[in-house]
Amino acid sequence: MMRSVVRGVGSALPSRVMRNADFEGIVDTSDEWIVQRTGIRERRIASDAETTASLGEAAARAALASAELTPDDIDAIVLATSTPNNTFPATAVEIQERLGMHHGFAFDMQAVCSGFVYALTVADLHILAGKARRVLVIGAETFSRILDWTDRTTCVLFGDGAGAVVLEGQEGAGTTTDRGIIASSLRSDGSHKEKLYVDGGPSTTGTVGHLRMEGREVFKHAVAMITDVIEDVFAQAGVTAADIDWFVPHQANKRIIDASARKLGIAEEKVVITVDRHGNTSAASVPLALAEAVGDGRIKKGDLVLLEAMGGGFTWGAVLVRW
Repeated sequence: MMRSVVRGVGSALPSRVMRNADFEGIVDTSDEWIVQRTGIRERRIASDAETTASLGEAAARAALASAELTPDDIDAIVLATSTPNNTFPATAVEIQERLGMHHGFAFDMQAVCSGFVYALTVADLHILAGKARRVLVIGAETFSRILDWTDRTTCVLFGDGAGAVVLEGQEGAGTTTDRGIIASSLRSDGSHKEKLYVDGGPSTTGTVGHLRMEGREVFKHAVAMITDVIEDVFAQAGVTAADIDWFVPHQANKRIIDASARKLGIAEEKVVITVDRHGNTSAASVPLALAEAVGDGRIKKGDLVLLEAMGGGFTWGAVLVRW
């Protein structure tokens, strides 16, 4: 049985660090208020010279180096982003050009914070269908560009960055001991659109718009939706929370992460946390956390890793992968 194995992983962060105290002169907030409600202490903010494409390229190059591959070895690029460089063409195509890759195909995927989980699943399906052998999957965002910096309930939550993995098709035995993606589950429900959205777009206002969120409503739905798709991948794979070596959740809010882990019965020491230093980087958050946990040696070959995310729409999903 063909499996989509993670061959390499990489990340990129803007150089500018914005700490909670830096907001005190912008909006009515404090470090204590932000930490208590979100667990966030700082985030990275892109400079004028840093874009979704440049950050995505840097993460892609790091993933390729980790995989000991070059752009010539890649068949496709899938970029998860809600903050593209242009309305069109796809920012994935710009990254393709930046990498000097003039073959294969590249496209963007928009599922907000669930984007990387969606992109992984789509890349996996291309590999399983024989349409590609190696796929570069990137999550890259510059959410600072769409924030309302007068809205204290949202501007403190988000940051910029990018993460990437190289998926490669490899033969497996068809069991959960195989390396690679074992199971995935995706969901969406458009009835929740108004709870988390951007109030602009080419077809409606002709503007980019700003992020709007009903924080309490998002929090209320998050844990149940996250556990729903996770229990689905557990059922598909025939595993339980006790079998998980590492839980890499979307880094939106530490209280949501903690509540989800408790409900699932996943031990705190198995949860990868970066939200305190990155904030919510939307589609970049899961690959950024993955890259950190692989880079510092926590995630090792053979580990069973659970990924999950939830984003505007609502969209949500989970992927189970044997490292």
